[in-house]
Amino acid sequence: MYIELIDETGQVSEEILTQTREILEFAAAKLGKVGKEMAVTFVDNARSHELNVLYRGVDRPTDVISLEYKPEMPIVFDDELAEDADLMEMMAEFDSYIGELFISIDKAAEQALAYDHSYEREMGFLTVHGFLHINGYDHQTPEEEAEMFGLQEEILTAYGLKRD
Repeated sequence: MYIELIDETGQVSEEILTQTREILEFAAAKLGKVGKEMAVTFVDNARSHELNVLYRGVDRPTDVISLEYKPEMPIVFDDELAEDADLMEMMAEFDSYIGELFISIDKAAEQALAYDHSYEREMGFLTVHGFLHINGYDHQTPEEEAEMFGLQEEILTAYGLKRD
């Protein structure tokens, strides 16, 4: 998996950058998304606030913003073209970018204190939570929430970021 990590704050440690990359690769393997591409940008609360207003219409900072990439125009082939394995493999490359995350390091620090666990655990949680969102998971209904949060906890625990 190709992961672009961008630290707009200049405050993210090498350990957190490494953890972010590793946990995303771990989660990607779990979901069968190994050949995919994404970006993660670490921001402060002011930037998170701007992005939350822009993308969600919510006038406050948030912990993670997940932007799932969905091509605007589906590519449709006739049956003959759909059977061309080389063409299908080439087209799959156009579908490799899955989205981007914006993680507020300020919110992560606040929430780590509020939930009485480590900053590393909170950053891992936000990374996996956002990753699941850009892969189509949501928590709008109790059933969706149970599925997403169960998978989220399974990934975090298997990676080694257990609840304190």
